[in-house]
Amino acid sequence: MTLKKGKKLSRYLLAGFLITQAAIPLDNLINFGEAFKAFALNISPNLFYSFGLAYWIEAPLLLLYIRSLVYKNYKLTIKEALYFIPFILFAIYFTNDWLMLDNEIKMSALQNNNIEQAQILDRVIHLIRECLRFIFGIFCLIELHKYHKQIKNQVADIEDVDLTWLKILVLGFLVIRINAIFVALAIIFSYEMGIIVDHETLGLTSNYVVMFLITGLIFFSAGYSTIFKGIDKKLVNDESDEVVNTFNPEEISQIEEYMRVKKPYLNHLLTLENLANQLVISPRHLSSIINRHFEKNFFEYINYFRIEESKALLVTDKYRKTTMLDIMDMAGFNSKATFNTFFKKLVGVTPTQYRKDFWEKYNNDK
Repeated sequence: MTLKKGKKLSRYLLAGFLITQAAIPLDNLINFGEAFKAFALNISPNLFYSFGLAYWIEAPLLLLYIRSLVYKNYKLTIKEALYFIPFILFAIYFTNDWLMLDNEIKMSALQNNNIEQAQILDRVIHLIRECLRFIFGIFCLIELHKYHKQIKNQVADIEDVDLTWLKILVLGFLVIRINAIFVALAIIFSYEMGIIVDHETLGLTSNYVVMFLITGLIFFSAGYSTIFKGIDKKLVNDESDEVVNTFNPEEISQIEEYMRVKKPYLNHLLTLENLANQLVISPRHLSSIINRHFEKNFFEYINYFRIEESKALLVTDKYRKTTMLDIMDMAGFNSKATFNTFFKKLVGVTPTQYRKDFWEKYNNDK
């Protein structure tokens, strides 16, 4: 929360999520750890179950954190407040069912409390909670899928805006939530149906995996999310949009001439919005032209011109001894990996081989 880099909202959402990830194991320690249980009883019976409220808000917080990274200028909406309705409902139920009781009744209940004696309603609520966490995990994956689908329509360099690390972590959390559903079902089977399932081992395994996932989230979010600018949600292509197959020929000519003469692709930081401003065309319309007329996404379109530029540089005598890194830089590429991969894909050989073949042929012809 005290970091200066990155989006303020993203930092606060991540901080909130990490706080819940501290509260959840604390809830487990108080309720199931023998030494901790006695310690908590001496302080206050209200410590029991209270930290479990974090289960109901950690999943929405992770989803909102992902959205704050994925989308540029992201702001929380009133609609997203609905995500916290289950938390509010459970908090009301919890307050009435536990917090409002006299301390003597709480102490008496806790002295003989064990998982076998829990009410069926509590087991069902537990299962509902884990199912909701799983659903939010699916929402997280959907947001990341949209991002990966749209990112190449808005930027020409994707190395600095890669959220693969977050997708891997979200998948990890999703597996944990699936495991949590099995734990909830195992408890019901074991104590309501007499079908014994080792839910303790499942739960402990989940706890250790969460520890590694949280460590990874802290490491990667601190190192990568601070430089991530996200995509513009207003420019995300909606599949329900009307498909336009033909465009104004003057617009097409304007774009082609501008690319040929002004060479905007030489700007390492070029984005769809930048180019649209230069052409005095709306970014959404430009994206539509590039996708449907030129049959490329923005990433492919811009890097095609960069490859053509690098090919011209490689066969120019002035740059015959220039390093590949300098050629790459002069052509507008930020990433050596993107340069080599795209060059090989479009030309069929590596940049080094292309230059070697050309100058060998040139010398032989002389």
